[in-house]
Amino acid sequence: MAGNSQRRGRRLTSKAGAPKGTGGKNKDSLAGRGRTLPADERPWHKGYSGTEKLPQRTAWKQDKERRVAAEEGRAPKIGQPGTKDTTWGKGGGRGVPVGRGAATGGRGGKPTGRSGPRVSPGRKSNPAKDAPELLVGRNPVLEALRAQVPATALYTAQGIDVDERTKEIIRTAADRGIANLEISRAELDRMTGGVLHQGVGLQVPPFAYQPFEDMVAAALEQQAPLLVALDGVTDPRNLGAVIRSAAAFGAQGVFVPERRAAGITATAWRTSAGAAARVPVAQVTNLTRSLKACRDAGFMVVGLDADGDTDLYNLEAAVGPLVVVVGSEGRGLSRLVGETCDLTVSIPMISEVESLNASVAAAVALAEVARRRSVEL
Repeated sequence: MAGNSQRRGRRLTSKAGAPKGTGGKNKDSLAGRGRTLPADERPWHKGYSGTEKLPQRTAWKQDKERRVAAEEGRAPKIGQPGTKDTTWGKGGGRGVPVGRGAATGGRGGKPTGRSGPRVSPGRKSNPAKDAPELLVGRNPVLEALRAQVPATALYTAQGIDVDERTKEIIRTAADRGIANLEISRAELDRMTGGVLHQGVGLQVPPFAYQPFEDMVAAALEQQAPLLVALDGVTDPRNLGAVIRSAAAFGAQGVFVPERRAAGITATAWRTSAGAAARVPVAQVTNLTRSLKACRDAGFMVVGLDADGDTDLYNLEAAVGPLVVVVGSEGRGLSRLVGETCDLTVSIPMISEVESLNASVAAAVALAEVARRRSVEL
């Protein structure tokens, strides 16, 4: 036969694969993701025109576009916030898109009864720092309501077991005029990312940190000033546990670095069991500088270190103004922070365990400080 169609290893199929159409090889990964939201429904786009609270970042983008447009003598290409309803209504009312392709509760376009900003189904949003948080768990939610923490909505799961805490949560929210939105447990699971929520969630604005100077001044007004500083603790659960221990043993505040450290998130709120609503928490730009400011104000700065100079049970400075510094989960105290401390303290242990978890070490140290003060003050 002419040509080389009889050669060994000849290709029997077309080299080019079957075309996928728009989206190419990644098209299948988008299956079931729902429609892409238009620019005027995206909270972080300068064309956002929704009725939800305008994020600071988006407001900055729109202001920048206005300035550029004025310099170029043209109309600004921005949205008109507040002109388009971007919330989920209830019972098929305004704001509930119905039909195929919309973010509905399933086949047939049945609304889910959601409340809050719309997000395409199956897609995760990346909220900015100034986005609202969702506190979950009955104790954290109840403590936040008792402490008059600002809140915008209360979510309760359908069929929730009603106990005394739940009754107080619902009653307190109603007294404060906070909307109570009853949703399915599956929907609450989705909103919380699978975190144990006990059937309740409270939407609150970003955590309001206490100014560091105010926290120090308020602590010095107490008979036994006590503050806790965290050096590079990145796990919000450890942060929440430390705040809970600080509240239990009489500390007047906790301060953490702004960068490379955990902040008050919904996880930290939950772990603190609501103590974050009672104990002031401050963020500082430079931890070393803040510790030096505490020393200048009359505090003794004590760092927890497995190789510390002093045994915790021999800490004579526990009865005076004190700052207890807790190191990170892995490396402990950083070099500069360790050098800034007046004293490093170790926790005696009788086993061969190298060290304790950061939150456990903080609890042990604060308990010993509280014990000594109860005896000597």
